[in-house]
Amino acid sequence: MKEKILESLKDIHEAKTLIEINDLLGLKTVEEYQELQKNMEELVQDYLVFKTKKDKYLLMKNCPGLKIGRLSVNKKGFGFLILDKEDDIYISKDDMNGAINDDTVLVEITQKGLEPAGKVLKIVKRDLKNIVGEVKIIGKKKILEPDDDKLSLTIHLTPETSKNCVEGHKVLARLTKKIDNRTYMADTIKILGHKDDAGIDILSIAYKYDIFEEFSPETIKELDKIPEEVSDKELEGRKDLTSELIFTIDGADTKDIDDAISLTIKDGIYTLGVHIADVSHYVKENTSLGDDAYARGTSSYLADTVIPMIPHKLSNGICSLNEGVVRLSMSCVMDINKNGDVVSYDIFPSFIKSRKKMTYDAVNEILENNHIPEGYKEFADTLRNMHELSLILRKKKVARGYIEFDIPEAKIIQDEEGKAIDIKKRVQRSGELLIEDFMIAANETVATHISNMELPFIYRVHDLPNQDKVTDFLNLVKALGYQIHTNIKEITPKTMQSLLNELKDKPEFVILSTLLLRSMKKAEYSKTNIGHFGLSSKNYTHFTSPIRRFPDLTVHRLLKKYLIEKDFSMSTISYLENSLVEIAEHSSERELAATQAERDVNDMKMAEYMESHIGEEYDGIISSVTNFGLFVELPNLVEGLIHISNIPGDYYEYVPVLLSLIGKSTKKTYRIGDKIKVRVAAASKETAQIDFDIVGDNHDRNQK
Repeated sequence: MKEKILESLKDIHEAKTLIEINDLLGLKTVEEYQELQKNMEELVQDYLVFKTKKDKYLLMKNCPGLKIGRLSVNKKGFGFLILDKEDDIYISKDDMNGAINDDTVLVEITQKGLEPAGKVLKIVKRDLKNIVGEVKIIGKKKILEPDDDKLSLTIHLTPETSKNCVEGHKVLARLTKKIDNRTYMADTIKILGHKDDAGIDILSIAYKYDIFEEFSPETIKELDKIPEEVSDKELEGRKDLTSELIFTIDGADTKDIDDAISLTIKDGIYTLGVHIADVSHYVKENTSLGDDAYARGTSSYLADTVIPMIPHKLSNGICSLNEGVVRLSMSCVMDINKNGDVVSYDIFPSFIKSRKKMTYDAVNEILENNHIPEGYKEFADTLRNMHELSLILRKKKVARGYIEFDIPEAKIIQDEEGKAIDIKKRVQRSGELLIEDFMIAANETVATHISNMELPFIYRVHDLPNQDKVTDFLNLVKALGYQIHTNIKEITPKTMQSLLNELKDKPEFVILSTLLLRSMKKAEYSKTNIGHFGLSSKNYTHFTSPIRRFPDLTVHRLLKKYLIEKDFSMSTISYLENSLVEIAEHSSERELAATQAERDVNDMKMAEYMESHIGEEYDGIISSVTNFGLFVELPNLVEGLIHISNIPGDYYEYVPVLLSLIGKSTKKTYRIGDKIKVRVAAASKETAQIDFDIVGDNHDRNQK
C-alpha cells in the first residue's frame, strides 16, 4: 500500500486529510482505512510524508519549506544543512534545537536568497561513531572531552578500554551505549598521544574525519612483495620512453610525484606528452592495498602533514616519478596545433626515466625573469616552448568559457615542533599554470576517448549553477552600487566568465568571486557524464594523480581493461555499470572529508599563529556579514569575528538582502567588502577561533 500512497501523492502540492487520501486511493472498507492510517504513520516516521499540525499529509519532497539533510556545524556555533544536489542552508546557533554536528535533521526554511537560512524542527537521526577527544579524570571516572566543541555531550570511557589512558591523552573513542540524549558510554579505540606532543593536534582532526595514518596489517604484509626497483619483466609490453627529454615540475617539498611531461615541435605541431605514474600496476583490485586505497579515497594534505592514500613505500618510492630512475607510467601523448586543438593522440602503457625533478620556483625564474638557475640550462628552451603551448591552451579554454576564479589559498608554515610561525599565500605563477593546463588537456583527452567509445567510466562533473543563487548574487552586487551588463538569462560558462571579468577591477573582487563560487554546485565524481561547467568541458575526468586520488587510479584500471585487455564482455560492462556508481559516490564523500579536515587544520593553525599576535592591529576587509557579527579577512587570509555586541556606537541590525549590519540610530552601515581596521582581541587554538575589535574603519564607498 505504501507504494500506492506515494504514487497518489507525487503530484499533490497541497496537504490532504486522511479521508481525502482514502478517496484518492478509492478505498471502501473500514479495514482498508485502518491500514491506510497505519501506513501513513509509518511513512511519517520514515520522513517520506510530512504531517501538519492540522493532521494533513503531504509528500516531504513536495514541501518547499522543509528539507532533510546532514547538519554540518561550524566551530563558531552556526552551521549548514548539507543537501544532495541543492544549495546548503544556513542554520544559526540559536536555531539548532539541540542538534549536533553530523545529525540528520528536519529543517524549516525561514529565509530564501543568496544565503538561505532555516531552523531545525527535529533530529531525524544521530549517527555518532568515532569521536576524538581529550581524557579528563574526575574522581575515579575517565571522561572524554570531545575536541569538537559542537558536541555538547557527556562521554564516560569504559574502565576496561581506558586503563592505559592518563589525563591529557588524546584518544579515538567509539560510542557504545546511549544513556540519554546528552550522555554516552564509549570504548577507547586508540591512544593518539598526549595533547602536547608535536603533530597530535593535526592527527586529532584527521581521525575525526576517519583519516587514519596507519594501514591495515594485511596491507603492510603485502608491501613486502612490492619491489624497490622496476624489473626488466615489468617493462614487457610497454613503450620505452627513457631516451626522451622527460621531467617533472612540483613544489620543492613534494615527494609523491605522479606526473611528468615532455614536448617536441615539428611542422608547427606541438607533441605534448603527459606521463602518469602507473599506480594500478602495484595497487590492484581485490587486494588489501586496493581496499585501503578505496577506503581512504584520497591523500590528505593537512598543513605540512601528508596522510597518503597508499603507503609511502609506493607513494614516495616505486610509484613516484623520481629523477634518474626507471618508472612505469601511463602516457597520453597529444599532437596540438597552433589553435590549441588536439588533432591526434595516443594513450598507452610506457616506462620513463625523468631527467630532472624541477621546482616551480626555478621554472618561474626561467619563464618570468629569463634567469636560468644552475642545472636547468639544457631544459630552458623546452620550458619556454612549453610556456608558449600553455598560453595557447589557456587562450582556447578562456575562449570557450573556462572560469578562472583565482581565489587565494593559505599555506601554513610550522617550526620543528609543529607550531604555526607564518602564513603565506599560495601563488599560481607561470609554472603552476603550465602544469595545470597540461593536466587538463590530458584529462579531457582521456575522458573524450572513452566517452566516444560509450563505455562505463568515471567522470569529474560539475553541474550548472542554481539560477536563483546567481540572481541573488547579482542583486547583492547591485546593492553594493555596481552596474552589471552581463545578460544572465541563460547561465553558461561564458556568462559567468563575463560576470567575473566585470568585477575584476572592484576592490571587493576576492570576496565577490568567493561568493559567486559559492553560488555554483560542487564538482564531484559520477558515472554519468554531464560535463564540467567550470572548465566549460564536455568530457572531463581525473587521470593525472593516481598516487593521491582513487578516481584517477580507477581511470587507469579502466584504460587497461578497455585499451590493453580489450575486455568488452557483457559481464564486465554489467559489473562496471553498478560498481562505478558506488566508487564515484564514495570518492566524492572522501574528497569532502579531506577538504573539511584541511579547513579545520587551517582554522586551528591560523588561530595558533594569531595567539602570538594579540593586541596587534591590521587592515582587513569584511568577508561575511551575519546576524551575530562581522567576519573580517586579513591580507594573510586569517579570518576573525567582530561580534555584533562589540561594535561600538549603536545597536546594529542585520539586513540579509544587503548582507549588512546597519546602526538603528546612526544608520551607519557595515557591508561585505568594506575595508576596516581591527585589533586582535583574542585567539584560541583550542576552539580555532579568532576575535577582533574595531580600531577604525574606512568603508566610505566613494573613496574606493
